[in-house]
Amino acid sequence: MKNTLKKLMPFALTGVISGATVFGASQYLSSNNNGEDFSYFTTASKKSAFVGMGSTVGDDFVKASKTTVPAVVTIKNYQDRAASQRMPETDMFDFFFGPQGGNQQRPQQRQTPKNMPSGMGSGVIISPDGYIISNNHVIAGANKLEVVLSNKKTYIANLIGTDPNTDIALLKIEEKGLPYLNFANSDLTEVGQWVLAVGNPLGLNSTVTAGIISAKGRSIDILSQQSRTPIESFIQTDAAINPGNSGGALVNVNGDLIGINTAIQSKTGYYEGYGFAVPSNLARKIVEDIKKFGLVQRGFLGVGSLDLSNEMQVAAYNQREKKNVKAGDGIYVTEITKKSGAEDAGIQPGDIITKIDNTDISGFSDLSLAIGSRRPGDKVAVTYTRNGKVNNVNVTLKDLKGGTSSRSKDDLTVTEKIGSEFEPLSERVKTDYGLESGVIAKNVTEGSEMDKIGVVDNYIVMEINGKPVNSQKDVEKILNGYKGNVQVKYVDAYGRITTRGFKLQ
Repeated sequence: MKNTLKKLMPFALTGVISGATVFGASQYLSSNNNGEDFSYFTTASKKSAFVGMGSTVGDDFVKASKTTVPAVVTIKNYQDRAASQRMPETDMFDFFFGPQGGNQQRPQQRQTPKNMPSGMGSGVIISPDGYIISNNHVIAGANKLEVVLSNKKTYIANLIGTDPNTDIALLKIEEKGLPYLNFANSDLTEVGQWVLAVGNPLGLNSTVTAGIISAKGRSIDILSQQSRTPIESFIQTDAAINPGNSGGALVNVNGDLIGINTAIQSKTGYYEGYGFAVPSNLARKIVEDIKKFGLVQRGFLGVGSLDLSNEMQVAAYNQREKKNVKAGDGIYVTEITKKSGAEDAGIQPGDIITKIDNTDISGFSDLSLAIGSRRPGDKVAVTYTRNGKVNNVNVTLKDLKGGTSSRSKDDLTVTEKIGSEFEPLSERVKTDYGLESGVIAKNVTEGSEMDKIGVVDNYIVMEINGKPVNSQKDVEKILNGYKGNVQVKYVDAYGRITTRGFKLQ
């Protein structure tokens, strides 16, 4: 059976994260909070983020460092043995490389000792009562998260929520009076501006490096393996970032948080001058959603898109579709989702989106920044051209199910709660491979309950709570409305049958 099941499905690694997004993130700071209390976010200084003429660069860096270092923590990710066997014992930042990083040497995989963390990264304290922001890939697969402050005090953290679309996670430790960082308005950052990266690279705690903002709105094709609808509009910096910096702070010279360090682009796996951070405006909105709703509220425009600023994509599209679309600025609409806000507003394939509200849309990352972190029900003004004529329409954004209301955890479907969809096995496959029941796991979400117990795409789930499953409806019937311990019997890529569990709340 082991040999035959090896042929049945490929082994799907879950550590590597890459991708590109469809609709992305936000000008949230200008939107209405509807009276919600997010008082743990204080307003960042309006003072210029640039070094003043009356001070030295060193003085500003010292002040910013003194503010930032106490608020940046080490996060240790402890996993059980089965999870550790799926991932090398190295900082999970090692899996974050851009398109040119395919030739780097990877450390030899080995089982993590029982009392050693499977990975380590960084985090940023964002409130005095212990809320900490980090990367989703830093905490993925953990059954215990340990937070170490710069003063060496150690805490066990509770995971409040994650968002694979942006690679953001929110944790909390039980403490008061902690040092924390203010969120700055990342929309106001400029290329050439001095910044500091603060984190714990290569096991060196509380490391500060300096550089400038090299670019804004970067989409580096890195998140799609953990999300079907990723958001990428990174701040690029040449401040030295290495494995261990993931989840750490990118700050201006006032010590205000302008980004969460997330990725590097490297052929070696170490610093080569290309670091990428999630903008603070996007990170802040994700955190607010997780804190209030338990999950991220995401609005979609409802269009298939072609980035006209990417000449290679345009050329490939023209060749494939036998068209003559010209490269330039804007987003070419390739298709419209049924019952979407775009369809309701009359947008059609062939239209070119040039502006969202007051934001010019030059390429895909601009659309990502203008749309993706808006909530369902939000309205945006869309400017587009059709046959050379400029048109303006208001579009009401919807979620993937076509809704315009916010959702809570209680509104999630069973497959959303456990983080996997399922496809049936054919009767012939069951007969050929000696299986009485089974479904194939698909679209397993990084960090979800199914991922935590070792199930990845293409594994076969045979039973749930001792009951055979042959369709997604079977899974939903067993777990719909269920709360408590869930036991999952599955077959991995090597033909091994394993039963592991998680708690469904």
